[in-house]
Amino acid sequence: MNLPNKLTIFRIILVPIMVIIPFLGIQGELLGIPITYWLIEFVFIIASITDKLDGYLARKNNQVTTFGKFLDPLADKILVLTAMIMLVEMAKLPAWIPIIVLAREFLVSGYRLIAVEKGGKVISASNWGKLKTVTQMIAIILAFIDLHSFGECFTGTLQGGAFALNLVVTIMMIVQTIATIFSGIDYMKGAKDFIKD
Repeated sequence: MNLPNKLTIFRIILVPIMVIIPFLGIQGELLGIPITYWLIEFVFIIASITDKLDGYLARKNNQVTTFGKFLDPLADKILVLTAMIMLVEMAKLPAWIPIIVLAREFLVSGYRLIAVEKGGKVISASNWGKLKTVTQMIAIILAFIDLHSFGECFTGTLQGGAFALNLVVTIMMIVQTIATIFSGIDYMKGAKDFIKD
């Protein structure tokens, strides 16, 4: 097994570690933020770095494999959706945001399976898809250290740094949700011929 595939598997292994952290009963704060949140943040960032690194190494060293093509996007979906569900459980994110992301991923994955079966060409990520990925990662990383709920900045109860952080998280989450919807629409446009069949 080559290094890019090992990094992809490592990313999947990091997901349950991230989920277990809140149950370890770790006490204490750093900069007013629970150490538990910092640890989750650290694991998520490491996992996100491996996402970029495995793709770069696979292309650079000509180590792109069928296994990697299958597992890499799957690992990304597992990581992002796990993080979002954790944020919902922490009351930092409304459930409708990960629901939209999950629905889009099901639609796109279904389209890809049909396209492969029919011998069609799977369209590459659009600008909407790239925007979705970037804003998703920024929003999730910042949301774990934001002590307030999605949209709380608009209630007038937050000030200073707390307001600024919550505002950025809220805007990034809204942008990634919009980008998620439009990137899904782009995929569905490419799938219309298969849908007709």
